[in-house]
Amino acid sequence: MATEAGDGQQQREHCRTQQKSCFILGASGETGRVLLRELLAQQLFARVTLIGRRKLSPEEEELCIHVNQEVVDFEKLDEYASAFQGHDVGFCCLGTTKAKAGADGFVRVDRDYVIQAAQLAYTGGCKHFLLQSSQGADKGSSLLYLRVKGEVEAKVQEIGFDHFTVLRPGVLLCARRESRPTEWIAQKVLGAMARMFPTAYSVPVATVARAMVASVLMPDGGGTVQVLENKAIHALGVPVAEPGKGSTKQGQDSA
Repeated sequence: MATEAGDGQQQREHCRTQQKSCFILGASGETGRVLLRELLAQQLFARVTLIGRRKLSPEEEELCIHVNQEVVDFEKLDEYASAFQGHDVGFCCLGTTKAKAGADGFVRVDRDYVIQAAQLAYTGGCKHFLLQSSQGADKGSSLLYLRVKGEVEAKVQEIGFDHFTVLRPGVLLCARRESRPTEWIAQKVLGAMARMFPTAYSVPVATVARAMVASVLMPDGGGTVQVLENKAIHALGVPVAEPGKGSTKQGQDSA
């Protein structure tokens, strides 16, 4: 374990010396918010850019001084190609629900926006693209949610990034800002099951965020295409401890 910790520290230090740039799509969402704080805590990137349809909320004002913010219209994303230029790594946590946006809106956000953003990122020089997908994603599924997730995975892979990492988490355990009754019930049920089967059906958003960051540090980006299922996310998303310090607190797990 000591060797693994030492290797991880060396990888983080190496990443810092490279003065890389990254962007986050979906930083206002549950995983995206935790991911942003994790990136800032680990200080891996010289520049962090948030790309979204609005800026950070006033209560997150303390983060604004540490990031660049690009406000875009996803319906006219080609007009904002400059926002995607010059980044080494792209993190995508963009998504909505059918209940919130309707079936057509869900497909537009979770598939069409993501594919178009990934294409712009690739054209702008992005080498490693990380996508938060879903457990059970399958482009041949009869279920709309899983089919769309599978379709976007396939389309982004076709773009040809040097490294493409897909994370397929189970039900996300978190205290959501917005009300999602069905998901709230699932969280309560799976939160209890997680005590018996911790890596099977659910995962804290903090663990997903840490796994995304850890994926960037893997040798060769984990390979050309890397798919992390829920169990692998748990294994990779362990808290990070710097020498002489405790684990990072920005990504504390919550159920």
